[in-house]
This record gives sequence, structure tokens and C-alpha cells, in this order.
Amino acid sequence: MPSATSAVLGLAAELREAGRDVISLGAGEPDFDTPDHIKEAAIQAIRDGHTKYTAIDGTSQLKGAIQRKFERDNELSYAADQILVSVGAKHTLFNACMGILSAGDEAIIPAPYWVSYPDMVRVAEGEPVIIETGIEDGFKVTPEKLKAAITAKTRLLFLNSPSNPTGSCYTRQELAELGEVLLQHPNIVVLADDIYEHIHWADEPFCSIVTACPALYDQVVTINGVSKCYAMTGWRVGYAGGPKEVIKAMKTIQSQITSNPCSVSQVAAAAALDGDQQCMADMLTAYKSRSDYIVAALNDIPGFECREGEGAFYAFPKVTGAMAAKGLETDADLVKLVLESGDIVMVPGTPFGAPGYVRLSFACSIEELKKAIDRIRAALV
Repeated sequence: MPSATSAVLGLAAELREAGRDVISLGAGEPDFDTPDHIKEAAIQAIRDGHTKYTAIDGTSQLKGAIQRKFERDNELSYAADQILVSVGAKHTLFNACMGILSAGDEAIIPAPYWVSYPDMVRVAEGEPVIIETGIEDGFKVTPEKLKAAITAKTRLLFLNSPSNPTGSCYTRQELAELGEVLLQHPNIVVLADDIYEHIHWADEPFCSIVTACPALYDQVVTINGVSKCYAMTGWRVGYAGGPKEVIKAMKTIQSQITSNPCSVSQVAAAAALDGDQQCMADMLTAYKSRSDYIVAALNDIPGFECREGEGAFYAFPKVTGAMAAKGLETDADLVKLVLESGDIVMVPGTPFGAPGYVRLSFACSIEELKKAIDRIRAALV
């Protein structure tokens, strides 16, 4: 089925075209423009004729920038043949599922999850195995729950931190404890989806699972991209570092689907990774301010319970109280009510594996957020 978030964004566009003053809190896209030094690098690349096919797995220039990024930020060392550049991190994840899974293999997915994970597994003829978590446990899977979900058929574990949709982020200690479980199962590959790595504001620094548990090096594919942290969603560049044979399989899949990522975008991505990183810090300040506002504001709405996240740009409140107060059966019913009464677009929690929740993106201005909160409150009176 189509992605739930894509469907919501399409609906918002249709309503705007019909003349309605819609505020969309559905988009997982920064509202900032791509920094100028990155755009200038792309413009110069076009002038210099970097408009041809590149190597399937990415240019040597960009791979070098990715190697330096992994060493600088994650204490990880990857050779060039351990890196794959793809058409966005979503493409990277899809390549991994297609390259690793066979019919009947199981992939463990902690819920709430990014909506595309289960369907990627199904396309690869695998079986999603969902581990449920909730607001009461910080939306994090425990070693005990992980152990209980593993079977002889388990081949993949998805681990997204900071999380879309919850904003939760695992600590180094929590990751190390999960790593101890995974070390007992060397056939399991971990897809560490770190796309929100630099949109993170917890007191403890961000840590990827293989950094926390170096012995997992040969079991982890570390996935990232430039879309979220550099406001480059439309440039479509994601990348992965991991075991040579896994990366080789992912490259083979990519060679038959898209071949290389956009040549100009690769130059821009290299400029982002190697350039001045202050642009990320400036965006992070804004995201944290918005998070502080919207979490407090949502908790002031009767029937809403919202946990403060450690990263990403989403609030994920539990809304079962509001549903009961309005006599609504599902989170989708509540989303529909708020849309029809207040022209606010949210995403129901059910497609994320979390019935009774909704996701709101705060990748928009404080002014829009304040207007949105007023409309949500009015719609639920």
C-alpha cells in the first residue's frame, strides 16, 4: 500500500489547491533552505560538466567525504568498498532488504516504526516481526523483548535512533546492552537508521550501535544521508557503511534499479559533509525550541499525553483520552475530525504500528505551530 505520510502530504496539497487554509504537520521535511555553500558547489559542478554517469556506488569524492564523516562523528572506519551511495536513505534501506532477505526470513521491527519498514520487508518476501513499545517505556525496545523476538529465521533488525515518529533516542548503555544480545546471533544484520543523528539534543551525545558495541562491526549496516540534517530532501542522497559482502549485495540490487545517484547531488553532498557544519547547529537550535513549545502545548490539551523526545522533529502524543472524550474509535477518526474542523493535517499512529497515537511534525515555524495548536484545541472542544 502507499506510504501513509505520502498520502497525507498529497491530501494537504489537494486541500490547499481547493482554497483551504491548511497547516500541514505531516511532512518529514525541514522547512529550512539548503545552505548556500552546498548549493554553490552544485552550481559549480554543473558548470564544470559533472553531469554524466558516475560509478554505481558513488563517486570517489563523495565516498571519501563519507569515510571522513564516519571517522569524525562515529569513530568508524570503512574502506571504499564498504560504502554505498544511493538515491536517498530510503533507497539504501530498500537495497538492504532486497540484498539480505530471502523468502520467509524474518525482520524484527520495533514499533512505533517508520511506516515504510514493514512494506520494504514484505516486498523482499520477508516477514516483519513487530516488537511493541509505548510511551510508558520511552518507545524503546529492551534486551529482554529483543531476545524474545529472535527466532532461527531472524535475519534483520531495524534500529532507528533518533526515531521517526517518536523522537526517542537510545543511550550508549542501552545500545551496548542490545549489542550483547545480538552478538549471540551472528546471522542477524542490524540496519542502524541514523538519518536523524544530528537532530539530537539529549545531554548524552548521540551514539550509533556499532560505536557502542564495536564487536558488532561485521553485523551492522550504518545508514545515513544528507536530507534531514542539511535540509537536502530533494537532492536524494543517502549512504551506508557496512560489511563488504552486504554492501556488495546492496550495490548489485542498485545496479539493476537506478544505477548511480544524481551526479550533481553527489557533489553537493560531499560539500555538505566536508564543509562548515555550523548550518546544522543553527537548525538544531530552532528544532529544540519548537520541540519545547509543542510538547508542552500538546500536554495542555485534554486527552493528549506527549513525551519529550531527544531528537528528530516530531511529536508523538498518545490521544486515547481525546478519542474517548469525542466518542471516536480510531486515531484516524481523530485526525479526520481535526482536519475537517481545523484544517490541520496530522498523521495517525496506526500506520506507524502505534494505534491511539498521532504524529505531528514541527518542521515549521513557531508561528504556524501556535496557530495549529489553537485549531486542534478548538476542534476537540
